[in-house]
Amino acid sequence: MNSPRFSPQTMRRFVETLSAGIGSDTYHGVLSNSGLSRDWRSPDFFLSMDSTEAAEAYAKLQSAMRTYYGRGARGILLRMGSNLWGALLDDASFAVRAQFALARGLPKAMRRKPALDLLAGRLGAARGDIKTHSQHPDLLFVDYASPTAQAQREDSPICFVTLGLIRECLHWATGEEHDIEERSCKAAGGRHCEFKITLGA
Repeated sequence: MNSPRFSPQTMRRFVETLSAGIGSDTYHGVLSNSGLSRDWRSPDFFLSMDSTEAAEAYAKLQSAMRTYYGRGARGILLRMGSNLWGALLDDASFAVRAQFALARGLPKAMRRKPALDLLAGRLGAARGDIKTHSQHPDLLFVDYASPTAQAQREDSPICFVTLGLIRECLHWATGEEHDIEERSCKAAGGRHCEFKITLGA
């Protein structure tokens, strides 16, 4: 089985978002508390990694956050995922931005899946890593690569950053809040990480 992959550029953006969100001193404390390299203090350091190394770093850093904050990590990582959405938009090529604009110009009821498909393309390191499926009337966002869960073993789902990204993507597309649940996670024994977006009554 191939190791998960993750974009080094997105990893850099995640570290920038995290450091800004919790403060650089606290971010450095998270690294020190978990015995992670001081090199990780610089977001640019992650650009020297390949996509497999970036995936490993992505999982380790989120694990360090969960250890440092305990139960409070969920809310913080959800917020970091929401904040990361803007960075992914900023980094998108002109062609991808045009696709985002097109998706946002559709009637509201038709915007959700195209927006999630575009998020999948921005977040996945390779085609097919993440897919959006219609399960009428709801949607499923399925992360088959699951870099967050790499080498992690937990009793419950841990992909809070991804959940935050989905939440912010849908809010950006529709202006509405959505009921989103990670109902399967590789870290908790699932085959993949699966998020259900409930749209039905």
